[in-house]
This record gives sequence, C-alpha cells and structure tokens, in this order.
Amino acid sequence: MSARDERFMSLALMLGRRGQGRTWPNPAVGCVIVKDGRIVGRGRTADGGRPHAETQALKQAGESAQGATAYVSLEPCAHHGQTPPCAEALVTAGIARVVAPLADSDPRVAGQGFAFLQNAGVDVTTGVLADEAAGDLDGFFMRTEHGRPHLTLKLASSFDGRIATATGQSQWITGPSARRHVHSLRARHDAVMVGAGTARADDPSLTVRDLGIMQQPVRVVVSRRLDLPMMSKLARSAKIAPLWLCHGPDADPALIEAWQGIGATLISCDLTGRQLDVRSVLRQLGAKGLTRVFCEGGSGLAASILSADLVDELVGYTAGMTIGAEGLPAIGALGLSNLGDAPRFKLAESRLIGVDILHRWVRV
Repeated sequence: MSARDERFMSLALMLGRRGQGRTWPNPAVGCVIVKDGRIVGRGRTADGGRPHAETQALKQAGESAQGATAYVSLEPCAHHGQTPPCAEALVTAGIARVVAPLADSDPRVAGQGFAFLQNAGVDVTTGVLADEAAGDLDGFFMRTEHGRPHLTLKLASSFDGRIATATGQSQWITGPSARRHVHSLRARHDAVMVGAGTARADDPSLTVRDLGIMQQPVRVVVSRRLDLPMMSKLARSAKIAPLWLCHGPDADPALIEAWQGIGATLISCDLTGRQLDVRSVLRQLGAKGLTRVFCEGGSGLAASILSADLVDELVGYTAGMTIGAEGLPAIGALGLSNLGDAPRFKLAESRLIGVDILHRWVRV
C-alpha cells in the first residue's frame, strides 16, 4: 500500500461521505480516476442511488480513462440491475488498475466485481484504508448482512443526564452550535426516528434546516397505537418530507386510514409483550431500504433499543447545567441489577462544540 494510493483513496472516501443519507438503499460510494498522477475524473453515488460513482467519474474522465487507475471506495458492482455493472463499465473504458478498500457484502456482488476485473486483465489492489471505508459503509453492510440499518442514538442532556424538567420543559438544554450539529448529523442519515411520547410532547418537525439540504431524511415515529396528534408539525408536513409510522398490529384501522390519507407510510410491526418489538421495527426499516437511522429518543425508546443491543453508535451533547432528580432521565429503566450487564461503548471522539461537550461512542 503506497502513500499515493492512500491519498487518492482518502479523496474517494470523502466524496462518498457527501452522499450519506441520500443514496439509500445503495451505498454512498466515491470514485476518483487518476492518470499520470493527475485526477481526470471524480464522482459519487448520486442522490437516490443512481448513477453510481464509477459511472459519473468515467463520464467526466472521457477518453482519459484509457490506461488510468480508478480509486473506488467499495468493490464495483457486477450484477445487471437498472444499469449495467460498474465493473463492466470500468473495463469498457480501458481502466488499467482498480484500487478499492474492501469487498461488497451484497450477495449479488461479493467478490464477483473484483473477479470480473481481474479476468479482463485489470490490476486490482484491495485493502487500502479498509477500516475507514468499513466505518463509512457500516449501515450498508449492516443491512445486507443483518437485515437492519445502522442505528445511532443521540442524547442531548444536562450534566446530570436529564432531558427535561419535571414539567416537561426541554427547550433548550444545549446551545445553538450543538443544535446545528444535530442537523448536520440528521442530514447524513437516511432517517430520523423518535418515539410517540417525544412526538406528542415536543411536536417536532424532524427536518434538516438551514443547511441547504434538498432531500430530507425520512421521519420515523414509533407508535404502537398511532395515538399521535393529527394537527402536529409531522402531520402537516407529511406530503413535503417522508413520514413513516411504525405501529402495532392492533392499531385502529381508522387511524391507519387517516394517516395514509395525509401522505404517511404505515408500517405494521410485531409486539413483544405490550410494546412494539424494536427488533421488528428495525427489520422493517431495513426491508424498506434504510441503511442509517438517527434515533433522537425519547427516554423509553432509548431504553428499548439499548436493552435490545441495537445501538451501534452513541452521540451525546452534554450541557453545563443541572436539573436534578425530578427531571426526566435521558434513558428510561433498563432493569439492570448487575453492572456487568450494562451496555458499554468505546469513546471515539470528544470535543467542545459551542458551550457544550460532544462525545461520540461506538459499539465495543
């Protein structure tokens, strides 16, 4: 692995990240085409998942692709779908070498793209910045391998772990810089998810604002009985930004019809006891193509997904204020008696953001 390969692969990965949250169900891939040390083409998977990164980069490179090296942040596809395989397009364009970090876990590809290239005489180098690429594409791999999206749980709380006062007041615990950062994270996820309690108490819109985003993430509300206000911000914007409601099999058919009538997508999920089964919720979201979900609570939903071992990443914003024991805790009861059973995560990042502390933790 050369420093040159790492440099161009870093650029391909950066291009891929620009598509996060907007390419599902396809992975957000970047591609850089280099000839004689000069970049002649670059591209990322387009919003909506097509055209693919390689196709866009090849179009920009034109005849300069002949004999060039393509740096792609995931194995080029090898199957015929709505468009011809990218591996075939690279060969047809005369690409001499392909550098990629890792193989695609989609069974329709899974090494076949590399094999096609090698059989056509293309030099293939793999393993370049593989760990970084695996992190960027974790949601895509999670869906193809486990049938559910990558799940990030966000908690914005006081120093003593409260998200609201005893009267329910919560705006605003954290400062404007942290809130703006939350919007940037929403934009990098396919969907933003909350529980019914948060939807009722806060009347959120769950959209990305002030960042010039054209494609809004899907808004997901987990509500067994669909007991949500029909005049809420979510309801009024159901035809403007996607709204999916995950409900139980015992939800009132009249409410299902009413929400469908204003443009929401209704998703029936299994129950576990008297609650929605969060594993079923995530399986259903994965089946509908989501790869990255940003969960913003509340405390009951946070407890459910933590108890089910479904949280892949924790993002916390901690403010320098204290609310006290009477305030609403950020996470509901987990039913733990042994400390060894507590969910644990590894610190990945910690920094000041405005007047608050951002800390990001990943699954151990």
